[in-house]
Amino acid sequence: MQGAGVQHSDTDIELKMLMEAIYMKYSYDFRDYTGASQKRRVMHALKEMDCPNISVLQARIMHEPEAFSQLLQYLTIPVTSMFRDPTYYAALREHVMPVLSTYPSLKIWIAGCSTGEEVYSMAILLKEEGLLERSMIYATDINPQSLDKARKGVFPLDAMREYTENYQAAGGKRSFSDYYTAAYSAAKFDSSLCENVTFADHSLATDAVFAETHLISCRNVMIYFKKRLQERAFGLFHESLCYRGFLGLGSKESIDFSAYAPSFEPVIKRERIFRKR
Repeated sequence: MQGAGVQHSDTDIELKMLMEAIYMKYSYDFRDYTGASQKRRVMHALKEMDCPNISVLQARIMHEPEAFSQLLQYLTIPVTSMFRDPTYYAALREHVMPVLSTYPSLKIWIAGCSTGEEVYSMAILLKEEGLLERSMIYATDINPQSLDKARKGVFPLDAMREYTENYQAAGGKRSFSDYYTAAYSAAKFDSSLCENVTFADHSLATDAVFAETHLISCRNVMIYFKKRLQERAFGLFHESLCYRGFLGLGSKESIDFSAYAPSFEPVIKRERIFRKR
């Protein structure tokens, strides 16, 4: 007799098998990413990659590494902009930078840095607060193509109006155009901003801590994680942060219901900035 367990749709079963196959073959762990957003992204990939169903897609990625590279672009779609949620950067400027300025040298980790918009925003903020020279920034992501883009520091020129408005709302002290050179339809950011940046491939799902840090900014990454993976990430952040180090999360993210909640205190709760107790 068949057990009366939970009925799973064929799509859900295929999706689970695909994530298992990706993990076993490529060591990328998407198994604890939330179902709804993952399903949406895979369905979009099926259309774009001309696969009739997930099983066909799975067969392709098993035998064609370049097909996996292509799928990875859909699984890690970045939704990002410079100085996104300007009040977050304004709060960092006002409440966190004065504390960081008391350290002789700084290590900052931007986890899930995507195509680099947040890295350049942070570098500009540090520069304006006189801290960039003594800061080491680790910018990590699981997508090599995104990291490559981030390294280049070239962004669409038509995004500059929005980025400029964000920068001004974040309390920017100069003209935003001082930081980039416009050419054709692109804006190339000043390479001196990234002199102390290390771009590295790192997965919050599978990798360990690699440095002691004073500030970790991981924004709009946790919303895609199931509870177990969120806990793992918070554990990494707690381990990485020095005594009284700062953690910044995205506007829809919180540490409140995590096992690590007692280990952090809110600095600016509204902006999701916490400090290690």
